[in-house]
Amino acid sequence: MAVRAVRGAVQLERDEAGHMGVQVSALLTALLERNGLTGDDLISIWFTATPDLHSDFPAAAARGLGIGLSDVPLICAQELDVEGAMPRVVRVLAHIDTDRPRSEITHVYLGAAAALRKDIAQ
Repeated sequence: MAVRAVRGAVQLERDEAGHMGVQVSALLTALLERNGLTGDDLISIWFTATPDLHSDFPAAAARGLGIGLSDVPLICAQELDVEGAMPRVVRVLAHIDTDRPRSEITHVYLGAAAALRKDIAQ
């Protein structure tokens, strides 16, 4: 078993707690499904949000998923406020236990966020 990292992002349509919850849940669900993972495979998750998002913590939405994240360390941070950056984006960096080689890890960029990493977005 190896420790790997999997990335992802989603752009929110608006800064509302309920909407953030739905979008973060969709992102994490897709990340787990596309990589054949369960909550037990997660070591930790870092979330970042652009400075224009302040209605809720992305980690709060993750805790509500019901996939066994109660003992997985989660942390939120703010992205750099770079001029011209895509607005209303939540990013995730999850550390996982997996037998998959790095080349078989599927990074997940949903909706408009796929433009952030066209080289690895699925």
